[in-house]
Amino acid sequence: MIFPALDSLDSLRVPASAAAIGVRAVRVTAADDDGDKGTGDDQQIGIATKTRAKPKKPSQFKVLMLNDDYTPMEFVVLVLKRYFHMDLEQATRVMLHVHQRGVGVCGVFPYEIAETKVNQVMDFAKENQHPLQCTLEKA
Repeated sequence: MIFPALDSLDSLRVPASAAAIGVRAVRVTAADDDGDKGTGDDQQIGIATKTRAKPKKPSQFKVLMLNDDYTPMEFVVLVLKRYFHMDLEQATRVMLHVHQRGVGVCGVFPYEIAETKVNQVMDFAKENQHPLQCTLEKA
């Protein structure tokens, strides 16, 4: 969109709020009727806009711990403290929930973080010869 000519660029002030979203003043030279560029005397000032797409929040995933009859409760508490940064009381509460209901939520994270935590827990359980299972699902 071209606006009527102004005396100078100084007379066109772009507000800071408009500049923040990518609006800027530009000088446009009008062309002659035959398609050649003008002499530069007939300049116009316009506004060029550039929209910025807002980034979407990443999808969230729940990290779930599954109950089994062989993994010691103390080991589950250790895992919750180490990999999910829970204090002793919270880790014990989650461990008991997993024990009584069969599954419990350890935390909600973006996909890459949730996947990493699942892999860390599974590797740690395997290293310690426990069948503890951990998985993720979309929140």
